[in-house]
Amino acid sequence: MSLRLRHRLAAAVLASAFIAVPAVHVPALAQEQEQEEARSVSINDLFALRQAGQVMIAPDGGAVVFTVSVPRDIRAGDSDGAPSLHLYAADSPGAVRALVAGEDTVSGVALHPDGESVTFMARREGDERPALYRIALAGGEPERLYHPDTAMQGYTVSADGRWVYFIGRDPDQPDDSALRERGFRANVYEENQPFSHVWRAGLGDNERAAEALDLTGHASAIELSADGSRLAVTLAPTPSVDDSMMEQRWTIVDTQSGDVISTIQTPGKLGMGRFSPDGSQFAFLAAINRSDATAGTIHVADVQTGEYVQVAADAEQHIRSFEWHDGQVFALAHVRQDSAWVTYTPEGGEVSREAHGGYVAHSLSLDADGGHIAFVADSPAHPRDVYVARPGEAPARWADLNPWLANRTLGDQRVVRWTARDGVEVEGVLITPQGEAPENGWPMITVVHGGPEAHDHNGWLTGYSRPGHIGAGEGFAVFYPNYRGSTGRGFAFIELDHLNPPGEEFEDIVDGVGYLANEGLIDPARVGITGGSYGGFASAWGATVASEHFAASVPFVALTDLVSFMGNTDIPVEMVDVHFIHYPWENWEWYFEHSPIMNAHGSTTPTLVMHGEVDTRVAPSQGYILYRYLKLAGEAPVRLVTYPGEGHGLRNAAAQFDYAHRLMGWMRHYLQGPGGEIPSSELDYDALLAAD
Repeated sequence: MSLRLRHRLAAAVLASAFIAVPAVHVPALAQEQEQEEARSVSINDLFALRQAGQVMIAPDGGAVVFTVSVPRDIRAGDSDGAPSLHLYAADSPGAVRALVAGEDTVSGVALHPDGESVTFMARREGDERPALYRIALAGGEPERLYHPDTAMQGYTVSADGRWVYFIGRDPDQPDDSALRERGFRANVYEENQPFSHVWRAGLGDNERAAEALDLTGHASAIELSADGSRLAVTLAPTPSVDDSMMEQRWTIVDTQSGDVISTIQTPGKLGMGRFSPDGSQFAFLAAINRSDATAGTIHVADVQTGEYVQVAADAEQHIRSFEWHDGQVFALAHVRQDSAWVTYTPEGGEVSREAHGGYVAHSLSLDADGGHIAFVADSPAHPRDVYVARPGEAPARWADLNPWLANRTLGDQRVVRWTARDGVEVEGVLITPQGEAPENGWPMITVVHGGPEAHDHNGWLTGYSRPGHIGAGEGFAVFYPNYRGSTGRGFAFIELDHLNPPGEEFEDIVDGVGYLANEGLIDPARVGITGGSYGGFASAWGATVASEHFAASVPFVALTDLVSFMGNTDIPVEMVDVHFIHYPWENWEWYFEHSPIMNAHGSTTPTLVMHGEVDTRVAPSQGYILYRYLKLAGEAPVRLVTYPGEGHGLRNAAAQFDYAHRLMGWMRHYLQGPGGEIPSSELDYDALLAAD
């Protein structure tokens, strides 16, 4: 491999407790005139932020192609909706050109085997549903390769370009639209869910109708070997979310006969997979056991037998992506709040490791020789952009998707580390206004990530539900704790939250707040807490059990009553096997004791509850229950806001805009303002949209 990464991770990454990693300060501007024009990041700025997603580098390393998420700019009159996904290419730093943009939105982007074009799915003029297209890396008009009879949920094109394998439902399912128009719309819950199958169709001169492979189970991902003789498919017993999370397995199929060669019998969650160049091995991401919360460990299986080895299962890291090269596995690892390149042998030996500095990488692509790496990365100063690393050169930023951020004054961002009350070392990220803390410390918004199988990295942490630089610009410190159970530190750290959520993991958060107060950085009397999903669970806990620690709380799509939550979530098995460990009937008292509503009486924390109305992960009833119990207790202001058509998180621009303003308004009122009586529920949308 011409770009060999041999540097070792620093031996002691500030191992002692109560030490803050130096802040990353982002100067407003270099020129004095521009400094005078600079201003803080605003909520409105969120709807101009563009972020890179997938990135792929051409086999010769001469060009990269990448997707860009483009939000609806409702300030400029765009209609409401979710962000569009556009396709761009670049040949050198700054030489970015659009391949597919405008009204089109793409999905399923992949390099074509010819190395000179890229394939994608889009619904363009004349298409009944998204079709498969190809466009040259040099640009031009997209060519439609295949129009399916059913929605394609994922695909791969054979190396000779003659075949496409894709996942889709049976197109011959009976049409019940006429019955539904007559009013027969009864839904049978969790029964008769449509299965997705693997199909093969001929392309171009080889045009042939799609045929389904005879495989048992619900398909969700596919990967083709380089010679086209083997297909890897993830299959689950049913289409249920729980089965797709916990019961799916990689199955290796002979593409000529359709016979199953082997099934890789891993015990838990699955992630991406790749065949070795010679097709004899299959590497993939998976959980190391049934109770591992995330598929963050590399596994390498023998294609013929399905037997596998786990690679660096005890490492304090979370593998995000990888590629094969020179018979080895080149991986992107998230290590605590940062990232690193790591190379392993298929047997599990670590060959090299190079830690990143100044940015956090999120995806990677290697050219044919492995000498060029394209990757997407963000930093405290910018969202996800495209980088390329060449042999002997520092990584270069090829796409700066938000140059206007140079006219924004950002906060100071740093990694902080503290020791929890039971001796466990815990870390997080802190963003503060520039300069020294005021005499009594800054008011602070604590943002708790969901999962808990996730972590907040030392990169861009600003969004509609995550105040980040917006909060810093308004005089808040914003704290992102990576409590026990978070990823980035291996299974041993994940396992620390089992059996007692949100017990010690929540104490980690409280202890982090106490550490920042002891350092004189924040005012402990003016601390708020917010978060979504499991972070909403912590926010509801902070508003009830730990009310004395938090002067304001904004739980979002939050777990609030674990007994009823288990009765209506779409992932009950995952919650038990990975987090709660036992079922409700095995210990009813435990479920009651760990429910925030059981401590609603006595809460003195003003609480703004927000929830999507069609959330299937955490039912909206969880928000209603917390609201009603706090309302009945009557000891602190409480408000409930719900969003029609939104699920477990908000996709549409108007809902995100509303949410962000309500979150910040609540925190301003109770942490910076007069507090007391509940603020007005009305928002002047026109004035807010017109503001900077």
